[in-house]
Amino acid sequence: MITIIDYGMGNLKSVSKAFEKVGEQVIVTKDSKIIREAEALVVPGVGAFGDAIKNLKAMGLTDIIKDKAREGIPLLGICLGMQLLFSDSEEGGTHEGLDLLKGSVVKFRGNVKVPHVGWNQIKRVRPHKLVEGIEDGSYFYFVHSYYVKPEKEEFVVAVTPYSVDFPAVVCRDNVMGVQFHPEKSSSRGLKLLKNFGEMVRCS
Repeated sequence: MITIIDYGMGNLKSVSKAFEKVGEQVIVTKDSKIIREAEALVVPGVGAFGDAIKNLKAMGLTDIIKDKAREGIPLLGICLGMQLLFSDSEEGGTHEGLDLLKGSVVKFRGNVKVPHVGWNQIKRVRPHKLVEGIEDGSYFYFVHSYYVKPEKEEFVVAVTPYSVDFPAVVCRDNVMGVQFHPEKSSSRGLKLLKNFGEMVRCS
């Protein structure tokens, strides 16, 4: 069972429907007791970093997410949810993140349109089960104005070019994140969600 955290800032229905489409059992909840007992967690997200972390703190979920990550359960952050996994963000001031992955969230600079919206390619820089069976150069759907700068390059599984080669897929042990929206990325996005489900069953 995959638990999708409802903290008021994710397109929960489309994420849950996408997992169900590939045969995964999911529950969408804001109940801290259920989240504390989860076998796998998904942190979705649409909106501003500061509001998101504020909501998670107000609901008493930040420490629970950190504890579950330390327990070793599979954890996947999607879009803003991926950014929340990092140490801090400069969006709308400076905000502390969950600090499960060391690094910062920064705004795109240079001669590019912001936000970055639409289909773009990912280039794999190292193998990982999350992207297994997905061709290098595959297109995924992005909507974001900020990107992550990890302290360690070893966290990065795939990058996408947009003024810089920013991390599109990251991983450290059981903690994973994707900057794009797999639930909006057709068959390749579904494949990624299926891969996550298989990792959950093998954990």
